[in-house]
Amino acid sequence: MTTSRRTFLTSLASTAAAATTLARDWTGQTPERYPDPDVIALEPAFAKYIQGNSPLRRLHTGMLWAEGPAWNGSGNYLVWSDIPNNAQMRYLPEDGHVSTMRNNAGNSNGNTFDLQGRQISCEHAHRRVTRYELNGQVTVLASEYEGKPLNAPNDVVVHPDGSIWFTDPGYGSMGDYEGNQGELHHKEAVYRIAPDGKLTRVTDAESKPNGLCFSPDYKKLYVVDTGPAKNIRVYDVVDGIKLDGGQEFASMKMDPPATAEPSRRAPTPKSILESILRTGQGGSDGIRCDVDGNLWATAGWAGDGYDGVHIFTPVGQRIGLIKLPETGSNLCFGGPKRNRLFITASQSLYSLHVNTRGAHHC
Repeated sequence: MTTSRRTFLTSLASTAAAATTLARDWTGQTPERYPDPDVIALEPAFAKYIQGNSPLRRLHTGMLWAEGPAWNGSGNYLVWSDIPNNAQMRYLPEDGHVSTMRNNAGNSNGNTFDLQGRQISCEHAHRRVTRYELNGQVTVLASEYEGKPLNAPNDVVVHPDGSIWFTDPGYGSMGDYEGNQGELHHKEAVYRIAPDGKLTRVTDAESKPNGLCFSPDYKKLYVVDTGPAKNIRVYDVVDGIKLDGGQEFASMKMDPPATAEPSRRAPTPKSILESILRTGQGGSDGIRCDVDGNLWATAGWAGDGYDGVHIFTPVGQRIGLIKLPETGSNLCFGGPKRNRLFITASQSLYSLHVNTRGAHHC
């Protein structure tokens, strides 16, 4: 298995012609040999999470920038955003049907569902966080802070106490492609909407706070910084209402080694990844935890061998890689057993069954 992967990646990297010859058929017409060659254990600890007879599949393509996947357990469907097309999409697993669920969705980005099954969305165009009620009405949960409009809410998660936490880096207001260009009125930050509706800024330490998720026990909050730091930070959640500490959990880039010796060995997936990381390229976006506390983080903007999903242990060790042919944007666990990973990546939606479960309902 190791030799096969090395041969595959070596040939892929050697020439453009070889890359074309060995390119994966994402139409699904040509099946991949098990175990899937693009699901890679960088460290032995990841091997137990690989479902050996599960394929990585492209479920749908044709979006402009796919984001914000969220699983609805009661409805048994996945919803996600196509931000530039101002649409929310829906995938039905029983027959693979994909449709546009909402047009004029406020250039929504991140989505989630609360414990009552109501969809919550971050709208770039209207600079707000909204909730779709069970009767079809839309409730605005947050649109201003200290009397000024929010920048452009990005990603969102819910806490079991009923509070809603979201990031506001402002990307949707920095141009007209994903929202409406306009002034950023606040320092980029993470916010908490209390059950009574009170909005509180919980941290503004990141230059561009993006994806976020809680640890399985809700005692930690992970936040992706897509600014110059290109890292994932972790905070202690105090009394469920505020954050303490804040330190780097994992870097999506690495400094060059002190000495570099040429190698005649064929590159391995791990060596290719480390080579890209040393250039300082790439970064993460969306994140989710599994029941063991591992962090699954999308990755992109660096090319083949890096783009896709990186998996980290609870102490921040990178142990796994899911290679995709596009920049990864966001992900979630879904399906009746929460063991199906859904990944939005640039123009497409992917899925992979894994040998673990998502830590939370959405």
